[in-house]
Amino acid sequence: MNTSAEPEALLTEAQAGSTAHLGRLLELYRHYLRLMARVQVGQRLQAKVDASDLVQETMLEAHKSFPGFRGSSEPQFVAWLRQIMAAVLCNLVRRYLGTQGRDVRLERELRQNIDRSSILLAHGLVDPHSSPSQQAARREQAVVLADALAKLPEDYREVLVCRHLEGLSFPEIGRRMDRSLDSVQKLWVRGLARIRRVMGVSQ
Repeated sequence: MNTSAEPEALLTEAQAGSTAHLGRLLELYRHYLRLMARVQVGQRLQAKVDASDLVQETMLEAHKSFPGFRGSSEPQFVAWLRQIMAAVLCNLVRRYLGTQGRDVRLERELRQNIDRSSILLAHGLVDPHSSPSQQAARREQAVVLADALAKLPEDYREVLVCRHLEGLSFPEIGRRMDRSLDSVQKLWVRGLARIRRVMGVSQ
């Protein structure tokens, strides 16, 4: 999969009726959606739902609902995907908590939480005053960072996600990963350095 493809070009082709381009477009956001799903599932449903299931349902719903999308840019498309994920997650929460009927307030709360996670991802791993590479600057930074995280070794990724998206302290991360405090802090420093290299950001 060539994830360097310009999203707007794929979006234009998808809106012209190409299901192949729509499939490629949605795949650009799989890593991003998985990170958003992981945080929300962890907060709401613990072991009852797998983040991958939430991502799959979100992508299926996006595919089905795409004719109603009226945006023309990547930021608009990503915001639309977050909105769909919030609705899908709301349905899952209702299903597992045994409540009936649509809960507009819960859906709004979930959407705000997902938006907040996206902002934390975009601004928590890279200094907002630094200059990303030209390619990264053209894309939604949270999406580029999610792709960069997916390329890291699992331990590095786990520390960064726990720290910057879940807001855990280093001792809490150490307990979760069964590692020493010193080990967790070293993984965090090295992980940040790798992310910044991938993003083309000066240290």
